Amino acid sequence: MVQPLGYLKESASQTAGPYVHIGLTPNFCGITGVYESDLGATMVNDRTLGRRITITGRVLDGTGTPLKDALIEIWQADAAGLYNSPSELRGSADPNFSGWGRAATDGETGEYRFETIKPGRVPFRDGRLMAPHISLWIVARGINLGLNTRLYFGDEAAANAEDPVLARIEHRVRVPTLIAAADGDGYRFDIHLQGEKETVFFDI
Repeated sequence: MVQPLGYLKESASQTAGPYVHIGLTPNFCGITGVYESDLGATMVNDRTLGRRITITGRVLDGTGTPLKDALIEIWQADAAGLYNSPSELRGSADPNFSGWGRAATDGETGEYRFETIKPGRVPFRDGRLMAPHISLWIVARGINLGLNTRLYFGDEAAANAEDPVLARIEHRVRVPTLIAAADGDGYRFDIHLQGEKETVFFDI
């Protein structure tokens, strides 16, 4: 006898909530002894090749208010345009550069900060070179699914003009939301979740 197939109701969706920082950045939260340092806190060492840069910014809601409980992860190529990944078949990436970082926004200012290097250019799937860029993943209270975006560099105008990903953005007026401004020895990149300056997010 065939039994009727019972379907379960979908569970209610949940946002990252307050526990994402406890699980992913315990030292940042004042919980010591889990890791010597939070995973992703250090991307470079004194032997890392390439130009050292600092990436700073904020994650802003629709009113322009900084989120003080956001968490950001970045993924990028090394100075030669190679990824620290088993999937990298074009050569060997710099062993002294992780290529991946994680940072929480400051609880007082909402600022995030990464000490990294400026990445080299990597090929698009059709072989054309993309402009130097850094991929970002953002989670925070109120975000059900992590948001994916990219950071391009304002002093790479020629490379940005021929980047195949930027060329695919339908509304050209939104391209500047992906461009980081030079700021001293690094770059400034604010991420706008809503509003007129809303950052372009990608489905990955």
